[in-house]
Amino acid sequence: MPEPRVMVFIDGSNFYYGLRDNGFDTQVNFGKLGRELAGPDRRLIRVYYYNVSLIQDVDPERYERQQAFFSAVRQQHHVRLVLGRLVPRGNTFVEKGVDTQIAVDMLRHASTDTYDVAILVSGDGDLACACEAVGELGKNVENAFFTRGRSQQLHNCSDVYHEINGAMLDRCRP
Repeated sequence: MPEPRVMVFIDGSNFYYGLRDNGFDTQVNFGKLGRELAGPDRRLIRVYYYNVSLIQDVDPERYERQQAFFSAVRQQHHVRLVLGRLVPRGNTFVEKGVDTQIAVDMLRHASTDTYDVAILVSGDGDLACACEAVGELGKNVENAFFTRGRSQQLHNCSDVYHEINGAMLDRCRP
């Protein structure tokens, strides 16, 4: 039997705040994280990392740091960067298009048989419907999450669960 093929889908903002809220360093190599989650007996096809680009005029310094981070992400083996957008809402900005893009990519790749196992790195319960649909297409769905910020909806629709902890993150440092 061939090695199961794995694709990892990382909700970037959710992951960043999970790292921060759980007291972890935010420096992570997403290719290494994907290989860590896939494990030694499965073949990692690709890691998708989703985020939004900050608005340069609002905070030029943060924007430049984020662009340097995105450049580093683009250099990581097996990793693709996918960007949504920020939209003004009152006195703040909200992320738009990220959850939709994650759901579309998970379903598109499942329907074209690009992977056998989808690993969603997120604690956002809004993605549970996409996970259920992927499962109905005959694919296995796994959820990687932090202790603080775990979604019961994702837990309920996943076949396997990976708790992200310090030891795992130490193996995924740049």
